[in-house]
Amino acid sequence: MRKLKLQMNLSTDGFVSGPNGELDWMTWDKDPGIEAAIDAIADSSDTILLGRKMTDGFVTHWEQQVVKGSGWDRELGERMVNMQKIMFSTTVRKATGKNLRVENGALVDAVTALKRQNGKDIIVYGGAGFVASLIEHALIDEFHLFVNPTAIGEGKRIFGARTSLKLSASKAYPCGIVVNTYVKKP
Repeated sequence: MRKLKLQMNLSTDGFVSGPNGELDWMTWDKDPGIEAAIDAIADSSDTILLGRKMTDGFVTHWEQQVVKGSGWDRELGERMVNMQKIMFSTTVRKATGKNLRVENGALVDAVTALKRQNGKDIIVYGGAGFVASLIEHALIDEFHLFVNPTAIGEGKRIFGARTSLKLSASKAYPCGIVVNTYVKKP
């Protein structure tokens, strides 16, 4: 069975965005090590899951990187654009973007069916509410939490209740980000 992996940036105090979705606290200066870590997660997956609120920005950003980006950003953009993307929504029936489809079915049933399909693993990038729902239903198998060296004091969280995890790896990078990888406790 395929694993569902979360890759998400967090502040040191556990927020994934500011109260209004602000991301200005994130570390944007990447170093080759953090780029390799991002590549490894992306390369292990062939499907991206996204919540409705994040999809437009995600799709637009990566499609623009293919056209206007350079170097690693453009290469990652090409992988993101060419990978199958599934937007989960209970209200939207159609979305535009290369290799993007909309899933309107029940979250648990749809994700469980995807995990049973053949292929590489599945990655979820967000948004906060969508990821919180996946966590609430214990659907995420691996958590790749990119802890940025900034505390923001308030904002949106993805953990709404106690969630027991087991640390499987932790690595600090010169850009200041520490990637903690957790798996569900058995």
